[in-house]
Amino acid sequence: MKTLIAVLLCTALCWDGLNALCPEPATLKDVNGAKVCARMFSGSNVIYAQSCGGDSFDAYPGDDKPSISLRWNNRVSSLVVSPFCSLTVYERFRKEGAKRKFGAGIQYRLKDVPQGLGILRDWDNDISGYMCDC
Repeated sequence: MKTLIAVLLCTALCWDGLNALCPEPATLKDVNGAKVCARMFSGSNVIYAQSCGGDSFDAYPGDDKPSISLRWNNRVSSLVVSPFCSLTVYERFRKEGAKRKFGAGIQYRLKDVPQGLGILRDWDNDISGYMCDC
């Protein structure tokens, strides 16, 4: 019985890892093979292996978008930033309101990232502009 439980647990953990949706930061490239500074996703999940789902769009090195497209305004829930890059996001159009700089790595849930000390708001579905540097 203990062996069966161990096998089931291992299978569940291994399967969870195989279903990981977030790309590794070092592998971020677009369909043409060009380097991507950051990739932003509409989906996130409390189970990290299920984050980075839904629609996505790429930010390229040097992109400076004070106002994100209306299709993506307040829709980003998870993101991945390439090594040696940073993504600065803004709460409001024209780089107004709160801002946050994300370094290289995976942010599985923007809901886990507060907008500041003592502020009850988080960054989930609250990005209206961005700047990407590499």
